[in-house]
Amino acid sequence: MKKGWKLGASMMLASFVALAGCGNSEGTSDEANKGSGSEGEKTYKVGVNQLVEHPSLDTALEGFQAALEEKGLDVEYDVQIAQGDQNNSQTIANNFAGDGVDLIFANSTPSAQSALNATSEIPIVFTSVTDPVGGGLVKSFEEPGANITGTTDNHPDAIPNTVKFIAENIDGNKVGMIYNSGEQNSVAQINLAKKAMEGTDLEVVEASVSTSAEVKQAAESLVGQVDSLYIITDNTVVSALESVIGVASDSDIPLFVGELDSVKRGGFAAYGFDYYDIGFEAGEMAVSILTGEKKVSEIPVQYPQNLKLQINAKAAADMGIEIKEEWKEAAEIIE
Repeated sequence: MKKGWKLGASMMLASFVALAGCGNSEGTSDEANKGSGSEGEKTYKVGVNQLVEHPSLDTALEGFQAALEEKGLDVEYDVQIAQGDQNNSQTIANNFAGDGVDLIFANSTPSAQSALNATSEIPIVFTSVTDPVGGGLVKSFEEPGANITGTTDNHPDAIPNTVKFIAENIDGNKVGMIYNSGEQNSVAQINLAKKAMEGTDLEVVEASVSTSAEVKQAAESLVGQVDSLYIITDNTVVSALESVIGVASDSDIPLFVGELDSVKRGGFAAYGFDYYDIGFEAGEMAVSILTGEKKVSEIPVQYPQNLKLQINAKAAADMGIEIKEEWKEAAEIIE
């Protein structure tokens, strides 16, 4: 009898321990779902699909993350760089869709196209996209679509103002433009530049590349054929911009660029804006979507808010350009 009583007591004790263990497990699970911070706070998973690493795109990502941090969101980022390969970009987007992230941040036109190909349900916010309508990303700026919106890096006055500056201030009429014909945003900008040159004596001399390794050779091929160079916001070329800067400096060819980060790197001049700003604005859109404040379809695509002329004084000297007094009044001069 004693043995039977002891066995029964042991089984009862084991049952209590097991029940207690189950209770602790459920409590731990609840706490994990709450995430860090206040009760009910969620940890959001954001997949970042970026085509290539270069200062403009990197700065846009910094701005995006800063906007989410400013609003106090707890975010887990998965940052993936496609190394300039659109096939890689599509694989990254497919993986994000399979993982069921809460939002995809697409940093470039090919990145956004890949994300949209991968999912029609997960919210997508893009930036550094030149022509979201022509690129097949949105129906219109005002009504972007069910699951995608963002900010464009194409201020409507940037290319016309640059063309006007070249026409009025640079001797010669041949403008060399290097671009990747496989990037839809680049083709759109080339066409905008040609349209802006209508009614002037300017003429585009094109050099097409498919990889960043071809950029220097393309720049060298234009020496003797052009009077100025104009590098638009082409991801392939901008990622190898230093090679173009070297050719322009060695050959005394004015090098115009498409964004202010490229001026800081050694371009002569640009009508541009800060990519941090358009990244931050895209981040604010992401906050509204993640918190349920707005649906993606309710957020129009947004242009850059500020446009300014910036001139690099050192680059001007390296390229044999004398800075005119009237430029100093109209532009921000950096060393």
